[in-house]
Amino acid sequence: MRPWAGSWRWITLVLLAWGTLLFYIGGHLVRDSDHPERSSRELSKILAKLERLKQQNEDLRRMAESLRIPEGQAEAGSLAAGRLRSLEDQLTIAKQKIHSFQKLTGDGPGPNQEELRRRVENGVKEFWYFVRSEVKKLATVEPSERQKYADTLLQDLGHQERSIMTNLYYLSQADGVGEWRMKEAKDLSDLVQNRITYLQNPPDCSKARKLVCNINKGCGYGCQLHHVVYCFMIAYGTQRTLILESHNWRYAPGGWETVFLPVSNTCTDRSGATTGHWSGEAHDKDVQVVELPIVDSLHPRPPYLPLAIPEDLAPRLHRLHGDPSVWWVSQFVKYLVRPQAWLEKEIQQSTAKLGFKHPIIGVHVRRTDKVGTEAAFHPIEEYMLHVEEQFQHLARRVHVDKKRVYLATDDPSLLQEAKTKYPDYEFISDNSISWSAGLHNRYTENSLRGVILDIHFLSQTDFLVCTFSSQVCRVAYEIMQMLHPDASSFFYSLDDIYYFGGQNAHNQIAIYPHQPRNSEDIPLEPGDVIGVAGNHWDGYSKGINRKLGRTGLYPSYKVKEKIETVKYPTYPEADKLLNSQKK
Repeated sequence: MRPWAGSWRWITLVLLAWGTLLFYIGGHLVRDSDHPERSSRELSKILAKLERLKQQNEDLRRMAESLRIPEGQAEAGSLAAGRLRSLEDQLTIAKQKIHSFQKLTGDGPGPNQEELRRRVENGVKEFWYFVRSEVKKLATVEPSERQKYADTLLQDLGHQERSIMTNLYYLSQADGVGEWRMKEAKDLSDLVQNRITYLQNPPDCSKARKLVCNINKGCGYGCQLHHVVYCFMIAYGTQRTLILESHNWRYAPGGWETVFLPVSNTCTDRSGATTGHWSGEAHDKDVQVVELPIVDSLHPRPPYLPLAIPEDLAPRLHRLHGDPSVWWVSQFVKYLVRPQAWLEKEIQQSTAKLGFKHPIIGVHVRRTDKVGTEAAFHPIEEYMLHVEEQFQHLARRVHVDKKRVYLATDDPSLLQEAKTKYPDYEFISDNSISWSAGLHNRYTENSLRGVILDIHFLSQTDFLVCTFSSQVCRVAYEIMQMLHPDASSFFYSLDDIYYFGGQNAHNQIAIYPHQPRNSEDIPLEPGDVIGVAGNHWDGYSKGINRKLGRTGLYPSYKVKEKIETVKYPTYPEADKLLNSQKK
């Protein structure tokens, strides 16, 4: 018995050694990413060690197989063997990542990247040749045949567009770039979450500078969540611990903490030596506790409001994400909506009950109070047009065994209508949530549970079709950014572009000149700043040329986003703690 036990102790020590090596590999990949030559030397050493480890692994496997496991201890042997297999898999993945990293730090782009770049370039040229040829043919098509011709042309254009977009997707993943993007997204999110946690948990609450935010703004859940996000961003910018007052919350009288984790573990008391209403960051510097109004009444307005992003993170965010402003908002949403244990269990049970699985596209249809006031009525056919288009995109990259749609709506009759009109689709929905979202039931704990589940499942889908005039849809889109390195393009809105209520001006910069072709167009010169009013989703956007003071349409491709940066505090003490945890 003792020889057997000693052997397994030896195996355990080797397992620990392997774990240490994996940690060593990961640490060097992170620390040396900015020093290619040093990285190459270190990676060569690591590869040599992996080769030696491979031989040791084979010896260990033979030894493990030769061991006789005594009766009654088979479970322990099975567990150890499982750990061996797991570590083998981790070593294989580590080796693959090292080779990918070597490609990134070597001379020039990898072969896959260049091949795909050329394929995209050729696809765009062929796309233009095809469009030019077909449009010329229009003049010769008989009027009675034009509709048929147009339908066929759109189908062909769709095939070519999907081909180009598929190549662009693979280009984004080529030669280790996809892995870099995953790691960079995690590192940035960990950095921000750590800073927020540091701010929210001061060592002495009685001395902490605080910003008080009352959740009970007179609107629905999505609007109230965004209200708290706005408070949080100003708290972060002014280096004040956020105190969230949520007692007698209209959705849950017990308060925020009955549904989500507390925003602080050490400081929830709003008391302080001095208290005052917001009157500006500089004016309030000697006030310990500041009460913040709703954003509509905020004066003076600080620079920390969306769509601005932190100056110290801007270079990394520009490189990583297609919409850095949304990513920044999502980090505060991420911290706020950490579920309590009961809610986490409810989400897991609902996932199993509904049969939620991928591939799946999310559809959010807001009716009731929004229609005719904040948004127009959109029939289900409008949504499903874009759902079908996205499934055709997905089918080029993954196996689509069934076209699933998660349908979230406040109209209980819509589910049956969708099933009747689209029998080839599987609609996943909970009609009890639709009933609870009605105006008469909206501000109840059951309604809160329903909207949280709807937002969760919408955010988990592969693509989102909705109206951005709805706060629920925008929250789901924000949460999507936490689940992917860059989900900025994972949506189609039937009305508005993304916005944050109370945001500062959304501007774009002209990169190409434009001469108006009709009375609706406005002229552009490179460098002109355009205040965005909206995207018409037809190749044109609407806005105001701030230099000329003229409002009108302009080609969307002739501008780029003007991302505002702000000198947010950088919380160096929080960064030091995070770095010490990684070592």
